[in-house]
Amino acid sequence: MSTAARSNAVAVVRRLRDAGFQALLAGGCVRDELLGLAPKDYDVATDAPAEKVLALFAGSLPVGAQFGVVLVPSGAERIEVATFRRDGVYLDSRHPVSVTFGSAREDAARRDFTINGMFLDPIEERVIDYVGGREDLARGVVRAIGDPAARLDEDKLRMLRAVRIAARLGFTIEERTWATIRSQAPLIGRIAWERIGEEIRMILCEGPAKRGFELLRDASLLAAIMPELLAMEGVPQAPDHHPEGDVWTHTLLVIDQLRAPTETLAFGALLHDIGKPVCIGRKRTPAGERITFYGHPERGAEMAVVICQRLKRSRAVWERVAYLVRNHLRLVSAPQMRKATLTRFLREDGIHELLELARMDAMASSGDLQYWEFCRTELARLSAAQMHPPPLVTGRDLIAIGLAPGPRFREILQAVEEQQLEGALGDRDAALAWVRARYA
Repeated sequence: MSTAARSNAVAVVRRLRDAGFQALLAGGCVRDELLGLAPKDYDVATDAPAEKVLALFAGSLPVGAQFGVVLVPSGAERIEVATFRRDGVYLDSRHPVSVTFGSAREDAARRDFTINGMFLDPIEERVIDYVGGREDLARGVVRAIGDPAARLDEDKLRMLRAVRIAARLGFTIEERTWATIRSQAPLIGRIAWERIGEEIRMILCEGPAKRGFELLRDASLLAAIMPELLAMEGVPQAPDHHPEGDVWTHTLLVIDQLRAPTETLAFGALLHDIGKPVCIGRKRTPAGERITFYGHPERGAEMAVVICQRLKRSRAVWERVAYLVRNHLRLVSAPQMRKATLTRFLREDGIHELLELARMDAMASSGDLQYWEFCRTELARLSAAQMHPPPLVTGRDLIAIGLAPGPRFREILQAVEEQQLEGALGDRDAALAWVRARYA
């Protein structure tokens, strides 16, 4: 977030103060500022009731008025302003059945983790800490506020949030909190899979993803969310191509290279070898028995779709992820491709993500980048006109030379483009003559 975003949040605090209310910055933005990080957003907590906030700020929206939550417009952003509250019992592992508006101390006590339970007075630049968050921040610890079981019963998603925060900040999870997460991990499916999928996306994309997935595995959360990944553990690979070890180790090394990736690249990296455990085989060669994974890209693409759909990712996401998984070894064939085939391959919509996946895949195994370098060189060499040349003939041209319209037109036009990309046809007359000789 920019300094402008902080200034806007401080302006909201000042406006509430001027109206006679208490107002403080709250939650993750306080934690991040104390760590010297740029907050993703700024939240404000206040003793002003929602209706007062709505009256003070024109254009504000009551997104959770029953919980005292209002979105206040501020520049291009909206700042969440929430009334201090105590939560009643939770029956759906997400929402309290009732809330009671109260003090800042009571509001801090109902939050998830101590490092997220601090307030900051931005006028006096004073931290207000009722829960020991500053001490845990200094020690690098993610600790539930109060009783860990009670906090996780309120919202099971907090198990994933603890993992994400610990991975992102390089923190450890406090012993009692960790033990409670491990015991409650099988219950994660009680919450909406959309919420689970979004947390998994953030663990992958906000990084470090390797640490995040090690924690997910050790917390038994991976077994409840993506058990297919656990099947990678202990699956051996040919040591000449994969000196790093089994499929799980390789996958961790791949996702460890993710740096602010797109969602599709992140899931593609995580799932690129998901089909290996179900495709493992052995082949006798003159040099001895060799491990094989025939068909694992195709099988893996099918499995990737199932997993992405389980996590409620969009159709556009799971289609691209399936493309990446299905084609992640295709670069190996690129140097032997015909010119037209290579051009078509390099102009595919997902090629840049595919190249990056192939690079990470190679760096996490043998380190052989020759196929990646070949494709990168060819991609840089080809101009836009060479990649997408204007068609030499059209359907109207085919009709003009006496061909009947129908499904075969697509085949003919593709064949002409093939010859064009190969450099065998260069103008309309030559293309029409070629069509007459073969199809008329």
